[in-house]
Amino acid sequence: MINADLLFDLTLILLLLGLAVAAIHAPKLYTSIVMFIVFGLMLALTWARLGATDLALAEAGIGAGLIGVMLLSALGRCPPEPPSRSRPLQHIARLILAVLVLLLLTRAAIPLLDAPPLLPQQVAQELDNSGVSHPVTAVLLNFRAWDTLLELVVLLLALLGVRQLQPSTDPRPQAWPLLVAWSRVIAPLVVMVGGYLLWSGSHAPGGAFQAGVVLAAGVVTLHLSGLLPNIGWHQWPLRALVLVGVALFSLVAATSAWLGAGWLVYPRAWSGGLILSIEIAATLSIAAALTLLVIGDTEELAA
Repeated sequence: MINADLLFDLTLILLLLGLAVAAIHAPKLYTSIVMFIVFGLMLALTWARLGATDLALAEAGIGAGLIGVMLLSALGRCPPEPPSRSRPLQHIARLILAVLVLLLLTRAAIPLLDAPPLLPQQVAQELDNSGVSHPVTAVLLNFRAWDTLLELVVLLLALLGVRQLQPSTDPRPQAWPLLVAWSRVIAPLVVMVGGYLLWSGSHAPGGAFQAGVVLAAGVVTLHLSGLLPNIGWHQWPLRALVLVGVALFSLVAATSAWLGAGWLVYPRAWSGGLILSIEIAATLSIAAALTLLVIGDTEELAA
């Protein structure tokens, strides 16, 4: 007989495949966006089932949360959709392309099944020298710190790219009274959860990215409910928050190279404090950048 865990996993796989197909081939953009948001939630649950709690938190906050809000906001500014026409040849071409990509990925993944997992052992051996006790944080902010720095740079470049678009001048609709009421309750909880995720990142799932996402989601919720004043890139404190993560990370990298240890090679005695400082700065930058990506600069033209 099939046990409950296997049945749950098979159901989750079928849901993911069905939601992916529905998000791509739905006749209406609104339906596609809703399917994409639900797909993000199911994908977060999948990461949690695989034990990757950090990825699950990030996927739930960004994939199903902030990106969903961005897509719905963009859809609200689009003209009415023209009637869709079914094109069987396009569907067949997409199916063939999907099968080819699946075959390539399968061919690349099968050899990994027989390969011994060396990376977890290497991380465990060097964990005491990393300055933290959680292996994911050690990889992201010590062993592979360059990757995390470049991720912050990519987020900054994405924000700068979005700023080249014409800001929206459409008036914001009146907030739903239930949203306003719940926002007042959720706001302090968001700060507590964000602070806890930042603090727990050194020894448990969490960290700067997850904390920043939660804080950004809280700010966006307050903005949608009309409880926050107008915010935008034209305000220098917000620009400083966006830049502080990349600036501090780059300063630490240059200082470590100047001291002779190497780029982003922390002295063992300082590694814990440096990682904590970087995480605090990265949290503020991620929260500010994601907030501006979602909210935009709708009031900047009037500033």
